[in-house]
Amino acid sequence: MVRFKSRYLLCEVCVSNPSDLRLLDERAVFFAVKAAVSRAHGDYGTALIGMCFSVKYLNAHTGVVFLRCRKSHYRMLWSALPFISSLESRGQRVPCFFNCLHVGGTIRTCQKFLIRYNTQQLHRLLPRCRSDSELVGYVGFHRAKLHCCRFVVQ
Repeated sequence: MVRFKSRYLLCEVCVSNPSDLRLLDERAVFFAVKAAVSRAHGDYGTALIGMCFSVKYLNAHTGVVFLRCRKSHYRMLWSALPFISSLESRGQRVPCFFNCLHVGGTIRTCQKFLIRYNTQQLHRLLPRCRSDSELVGYVGFHRAKLHCCRFVVQ
């Protein structure tokens, strides 16, 4: 029996209005990425990606997405991500773009990277705090993000 190796792309969905993130669901991301691959690489790209592409995880609060595809075709998926300009979910169009943060061989490595990335973001934001309420808000938000990324693998 042959095992197919996969690559996991850790992406961040960036939107101008953070409340729009709650409108997202896995189906919307799946079809938007598939359409972007189709526009960028045509029928060939759609056929290659369509074999085992999936959205493994979507956090609608933080905008973190794990995409899985075959190891041999992950560059094709990665190169199509900049062509996504909006997601259509629940009858509404959400303007956004995908920021690919990390490409890993397992969900676990992506999860570890996400924890390091969130910690670095917190350390960049903390010096800009002017009051205790901002500090409490940043720390609370960081704890929520860490809690979400620690329970990605269930």
